[in-house]
Amino acid sequence: MNTLTRTTAASPETDQPHGMALLRDPLLNKGTGFTDQERDALGLRGLLPAHVLSIQAQAERVLTNLRQQPNDLQKYVALNALHDRNEALFFRVVTDNIDEIQPLIYTPTVGLACQRFGHIFQRPRGLFVSANDRGRIAAVLRNWPYPAKLIVVTDGERILGLGDLGANGMGIPVGKLSLYSACAGIHPKLCLPVMLDVGTNNESLLNDPYYVGLRQKRITGQPYDELVDEFITAARQVFPGSSSSSRISPIIRHSICCIAIATRSPPSTTISRARRRSRSPACSRPCG
Repeated sequence: MNTLTRTTAASPETDQPHGMALLRDPLLNKGTGFTDQERDALGLRGLLPAHVLSIQAQAERVLTNLRQQPNDLQKYVALNALHDRNEALFFRVVTDNIDEIQPLIYTPTVGLACQRFGHIFQRPRGLFVSANDRGRIAAVLRNWPYPAKLIVVTDGERILGLGDLGANGMGIPVGKLSLYSACAGIHPKLCLPVMLDVGTNNESLLNDPYYVGLRQKRITGQPYDELVDEFITAARQVFPGSSSSSRISPIIRHSICCIAIATRSPPSTTISRARRRSRSPACSRPCG
């Protein structure tokens, strides 16, 4: 193996990403924060500018640039981009400035971001499970590379009082999980946002050339219930949780418009009861 291949791939001994692969992994990337010793050990020499910046200095730079953005939506886009490239820095900025940043990554700005989701889309985050994936949802979930312990799933039907936003509602589980990590200390590696894309009845979205979801009316009734059943069953199979618990049980948050699924919960909670309560047509409160 030549030097270039060795420094841009995972280490054969540790499977630790090296080189460009490391810089492209938001969970591991520290940007200009990598020390000289780390740059030598991880194949980063020459891939970063020479000066090493502390995470505090990087956070100050982010805030300076963020505060120069013309409006909250542009600030949301900038923070989302940071989230996608350097999670340690993103969460440092969030936790150290929660009063300023929380309204930008969640309510109220996330509502506008969901409405404009297809227009500001940069990089996928989480999993998009569509009605076309029936019969293979477990295989779709296995494409997620991390051991999810907390899943937030939405079907986008009722988002923050804004109505049916379809797949654009993905901003809600992403935002919720960001706050769970920042405020409750849940490692972002264990968090999985899921969009259960069953279509949308929003005509403006169906006619929007940049809409990211299925271009069809929502499925309802038995097909919808069967899709939800398959998703929950697949989640139990693919993300079985710790050795002390073999059950994934939904914690209902305003119906399936937003469900948090944790792998550590009381065994008395039953999947069947939660499914009955979570059917989308019964939802009467907006997600958020």
